[in-house]
Amino acid sequence: MNKAFLGFFDRPSVQKQKKTASSNRGQIKADIASDRLNLPSVLVLNSCGISRSGDQAEIAAFCAHVMELDLSHNKLQDWHEISKIVSNIPNLEFLNLSSNPLAGMTLEPRWAEAFSSVRRLVLNNTQVSWDTVLLLTREMPELEELFLCHNEYSSVSSSSVACSTLRLLHITDNCLKDWAEVRKFGSMFPCLDTLVMANNNLSSIQDSKDILQRLFPKLRSINLHNSGLNQWEDIEKLNFFPRLEEVRLQGIPLLQAYTNAERRSLMIAQLPSVSLLNGSAVSDSEREDAERFFIRYYLDYPEEELPYRYHSLVNKYGKLEPLAEIDLRPRCRAQVEVHCEEKIEQLSIRLDQTVAELKKQLTTVVQLSTNSMRLYYIDKGSAFGPEEMKYNTRALHSYSIQDGDEILVVPKTK
Repeated sequence: MNKAFLGFFDRPSVQKQKKTASSNRGQIKADIASDRLNLPSVLVLNSCGISRSGDQAEIAAFCAHVMELDLSHNKLQDWHEISKIVSNIPNLEFLNLSSNPLAGMTLEPRWAEAFSSVRRLVLNNTQVSWDTVLLLTREMPELEELFLCHNEYSSVSSSSVACSTLRLLHITDNCLKDWAEVRKFGSMFPCLDTLVMANNNLSSIQDSKDILQRLFPKLRSINLHNSGLNQWEDIEKLNFFPRLEEVRLQGIPLLQAYTNAERRSLMIAQLPSVSLLNGSAVSDSEREDAERFFIRYYLDYPEEELPYRYHSLVNKYGKLEPLAEIDLRPRCRAQVEVHCEEKIEQLSIRLDQTVAELKKQLTTVVQLSTNSMRLYYIDKGSAFGPEEMKYNTRALHSYSIQDGDEILVVPKTK
């Protein structure tokens, strides 16, 4: 059943409201002095079936202190009704209209004026038209953050009036493929600090250094998770954003062929000004290791395939030699001399076995039972004498046995 916005103030469902700094979270307090309800500054009325505004005078009376309003997952589909709500909340700074059915709904300019005080606007999964977005940005002189996720945008149109206050644009999970569409954000939002574009199938970054510097002079952070970037040239172009410090770039085709360690090292080496990569800070030591790895990674590439960054790093560190390959895996076998009284046998032994297992192997060599022998290990490269192998459960590799060492078998005396 459709319900008016104000109707929820009189019902038990008002407990959905919350006040972040209150110990009595979600409750409406009675203002005894004025004999009316005093609503919290953060008001959450999501999933309440709201479709219209209710009495405007009562909204103004009850919502004088409301600064953040969440109306997501309701049934609002008339911008006029929304404007009546917003125009009667004088201190409103944050408005969430996510998952309201606003596709095809027309916003009149006179209604858009009601949003002038809003600084953060969330329109995720509303299918609101791009023309409506542009009208809102023109009528919101203090807008700083705009969320437009899951709206099926495949293209956007430019605006003749720039929104110079916008710092954050969150436009994930849309259908943007061509960089020509992203380029428009630069002229529309010249002071953009953070651009979140995850889960758009963007195939490449097509602009030159001059254009990127001009269009995105203040961009500090960009998120291109799960985009379609598949060339290192696109990663290099991220260096053309003059203030870029943070990059998020996971799940792109370009990096699929590399290990996690290789991905991070190659990305760090390609992006010398980025201090935060995929949410993790880049230390000076990690950067140096990554840059040295980058040089060695491309050592055997032909000159025409070397990335531009390779030459600048060679100028910095010189042309490094390949690292020596050291096998740190434990040895599996050793060739030893087995001495028993006057008898000497060459024997290959497994080093992953225990002393007890070695004794069993030696029974056929020295003709003694396992209970009738004592074993001593003689390290040919050591000045120390024989070491008795007392413990049956001890693994042979713990003795660091090498080829040419000796095993001395002494029969036990009765």
